Amino acid sequence: MDPRKVGNLIKDLRKKNGLTQKDLADKYGVTYQAVSKWENGTNLPDISLIKEICNDYNLDVNDFLDGNHIVNKKKKNYKWLFIIPILLLLIFEIFVYCINSNKSFKFKTLTTTCDAFNVTGSVAYDKNNSSIYISNINYCGGDDVNKYDSLTCKLYENDKVIYECDTKNDIKLEDYLKEIKIKADHYEQSCKLYKGDTLKLSIEAKEGNKTTSYDIPLHLDDEC
Repeated sequence: MDPRKVGNLIKDLRKKNGLTQKDLADKYGVTYQAVSKWENGTNLPDISLIKEICNDYNLDVNDFLDGNHIVNKKKKNYKWLFIIPILLLLIFEIFVYCINSNKSFKFKTLTTTCDAFNVTGSVAYDKNNSSIYISNINYCGGDDVNKYDSLTCKLYENDKVIYECDTKNDIKLEDYLKEIKIKADHYEQSCKLYKGDTLKLSIEAKEGNKTTSYDIPLHLDDEC
């Protein structure tokens, strides 16, 4: 998730529909200053507003968060897809990644309380399970110009690894973080069972005989 790309997409949608920043602000019950911050990439809309914007302009949530203006055509074929049994498994996969088409899913913003890292992500969940998405991780703990022998990351629920990133060799921390795209799908834990900082992202950096570990606690914006 790149806030600048999302901001450019919001600006593009507004202009293509002949709206001023105030018009868009009134439409979604916010101030025009908030719209300005969206478009500048300073802030992002609430998850509930993102869903509303995607519904209004027929966009997919994941495409929106990636800053892509792709009209969601799946809605026109929604009933037809359910008729054909052979496509049921494919439909399930599509619904996981195109969450906007499945009205049973809800969203919670995922952030971190760690001062050294800035993490942007979300949890999409229903009554049975949840999917975790993390697409933007920035290191803000100072200048780290080291090129590490290897870097890897793991996502934990308590002490259980639920997602493991690819290991990259001969790479800087900043460059590695740009490549991390976490999609922990079909995860059996339901959102209502997350308590406190039970989710954690761990990054391990190896340089010669030295290993540096960063533990990044993740936090939901509020309880499910």
